[in-house]
Amino acid sequence: MEETKTKSKKKKIETTTEPQQNEWNEQVIQVSRVTKVVKGGKKLSFRAVVVVGNKKGQVGVGCAKAAEVIIAIQKAVADGRKNLINVPIFKTTIPHPITGRSGAGNVMLRPAAQGTGVIAGGAVRAVLELAGIENILSKSIGSKTPLNAANATLKALTSLKNFDVVAKRRGLSLKDMLN
Repeated sequence: MEETKTKSKKKKIETTTEPQQNEWNEQVIQVSRVTKVVKGGKKLSFRAVVVVGNKKGQVGVGCAKAAEVIIAIQKAVADGRKNLINVPIFKTTIPHPITGRSGAGNVMLRPAAQGTGVIAGGAVRAVLELAGIENILSKSIGSKTPLNAANATLKALTSLKNFDVVAKRRGLSLKDMLN
């Protein structure tokens, strides 16, 4: 009789307890079933709208379609990471009031005092929370479609300017502009 000896080699996996620098959070806003009428009948697929953010000033919205829900969500997350924007945050709110528009949807954003919280609903709330904004007032005007509301919020956040950028453009010091 022959005996075969097999030695199992275990590889040591080094784990670090340090938190990752970019911890991305994802939030699914909408999953809808869409059908396309083709020659042989109807073709069924799913569309997912997802917000991706790190709660430190970076946020993105992704939209994707696939034959299965899970694949649609994965594709939307990848799309959201491609379309990241940087949001200027002043203390825990935004520097100034602004309005964003996407399609027929308008979103109005206003800075709020400490302790107010995020006064927003639906897709606007998801985008603002994942961007890291803690105190803000918002109003969705017009179309309340989740994709339009999320894109309008992103456009508004993209066009925000920090105080130092505006002061430099005007040729003033930051202290002169704020007084």
